[in-house]
Amino acid sequence: MEEITEDPPTSAILLDHCHFSQVIFNSVEKFYVPGGDVTCYYTLTQHFLPRRKDWIGIFRVGWKTTREYYTFMWVTLPVDVNSDSAKQQEVQFKAYYLPKDDEYYQFCYVDQDGVVRGASIPFQFRPENEEDILVVTTQEELETLKSINKKLEEKVKEQKDHWETELLQLKEQNQKMASENEKMGVRVDQLQAQLSTQEKEMEKLVQGDQDKTEQLEHLKKENGQLFLSLTEQKEHQKKLQQTVEEMKQKETTAMKKQQELMDQNFDLSKRLSENKIIYDVLQREKENMERENDLLKRENSRLLSYMGLDFDSLPYQAPTSDQGGAGQNPRLVYGNPYSGIQESSAPGQLSIKKCPTCNSDLADDIFDPTLEQQHMQSLCLNCPICDKVFPAKEKQIFEDHVFCHTL
Repeated sequence: MEEITEDPPTSAILLDHCHFSQVIFNSVEKFYVPGGDVTCYYTLTQHFLPRRKDWIGIFRVGWKTTREYYTFMWVTLPVDVNSDSAKQQEVQFKAYYLPKDDEYYQFCYVDQDGVVRGASIPFQFRPENEEDILVVTTQEELETLKSINKKLEEKVKEQKDHWETELLQLKEQNQKMASENEKMGVRVDQLQAQLSTQEKEMEKLVQGDQDKTEQLEHLKKENGQLFLSLTEQKEHQKKLQQTVEEMKQKETTAMKKQQELMDQNFDLSKRLSENKIIYDVLQREKENMERENDLLKRENSRLLSYMGLDFDSLPYQAPTSDQGGAGQNPRLVYGNPYSGIQESSAPGQLSIKKCPTCNSDLADDIFDPTLEQQHMQSLCLNCPICDKVFPAKEKQIFEDHVFCHTL
């Protein structure tokens, strides 16, 4: 006999919709003594074909659906269904699973669709009394049996009325289900194949119950390890949070420093722009000075040619830092062209000189270095900071130059 390892297939099909005549129970006692195994004998009719998931259950009298069984046992399939010996079958219920009260029970054969195919007469589980051995019963016992029988009849009638109402509802549901089954007929073979596969899987699950127990123990151990790992992860997460806070503080400090650097960069960019302006101004001054120097060179050459002197024969006088000497102009790169001319070079004649800046005539006999210096200063603009000299006609360049000293 197979042990009870899973719930049997049941349904909500009521009593009046069952076929009690397909399986007949034989040799059913009026009562069974508690504490002993009970053997149930039954006979399969000619037109009934048993299936592997059929089962026999013990039901309390008054049951309404096959879900109300007290205990059950799987039936044993015969080797040869068509033989006479296969029609006589039996199943044994262990004493441990039997009811312990003195209510009335009955055997019911339920197929794998949850439909009842046979039911036995009611019986009880109670100890054997001497009164039960006597063939002749007392009048009081007869009255008790009649009262019990009457109560059973009332229960059966009440259940029958209730079942008839539910039977009508089930018939309507069956009609709807029949129409749906017609639509689902194409999938029946697939569902049967799936059902067969699921049955095999159920058998494997039943056989692998012990493996599942071992797996459960293994999972418990893993659960303990996971709990320890979770604790470690929480501590690690706490450390990470502290690290994140420190990183946020560092980030805040870095952002402040970055802002300071950006401010410094802005100041440097501003200073660079100002220096660029100063550079452009100085560059323009340099270009003006070069142009002015070229003009002075040409003017100097013209004057020397006018006086009949050779430019290359004159000695080069480098400008000195001494600004107080008479006849020395710091703006003349090649020195004073009149310093190398002696008065005896043209005796008896009035030597005429011209100012290199304004081209005005200067008489040599009345020429005074102090007057020349005053004349030159009246035509130039001197920087009060660096003593740089600018022509009077370059007043704008002179103002820009002085402004650059204030930056």
